[in-house]
Amino acid sequence: MAASHLEFLVEEPSMEAFLRALLPRLLPHNRTFEVHPFQGKSDLLANLEARLRAYASWLPPDWRIVVVVDRDDEDCLKLKQQLEAIAQRSGLLTRSQAAGIPWQVVNRLAIEELEAWFFGDWQAVREAYSRVPANQPSKRGFRDPDAIAGGTWEAFERVLQRHGYVPGGLQKITAARAIGQHIDPGRNRSRSFQIFHQAVIEAVA
Repeated sequence: MAASHLEFLVEEPSMEAFLRALLPRLLPHNRTFEVHPFQGKSDLLANLEARLRAYASWLPPDWRIVVVVDRDDEDCLKLKQQLEAIAQRSGLLTRSQAAGIPWQVVNRLAIEELEAWFFGDWQAVREAYSRVPANQPSKRGFRDPDAIAGGTWEAFERVLQRHGYVPGGLQKITAARAIGQHIDPGRNRSRSFQIFHQAVIEAVA
């Protein structure tokens, strides 16, 4: 059964802004969604089980839940296992468990942060910030968006500042909203974005 509605649980308002800009272009016109931001990753992890248990008591069969957190510097496998265990304790069927039957919740990681998804589609960044160089993704240290060292949002801020943007520091919500309007999944080189995108499309297909 294809999902008619998606509930996104995200760790902060910048991911909310990004998804609200992206999803209307990504989803079929007859699908709906809502995005619920938490006050950071620790808040999401602390409250996720209670939130999912509440969903489990009434979730319609054609709704799906998508949990999105930044990996940051954590072990990818351990973080995913933690999210899977929380979902299982709540009584919801995860995509990893589903084995071909309709799942209720899927856990996805932004590696290492949302800004890696920006680096993955540099053309979208240039549509929002036209002075940044077109060849940034070919420079050493930027060729794999999910492997940029030293903090992805800090690297993104430095690139923007080098070209005359955000002199007072990166406004993450503003940037997420601006870039989310231009992201094209077909050209995004971030592997973690592609895995996220695949789950969303699978849910509504």
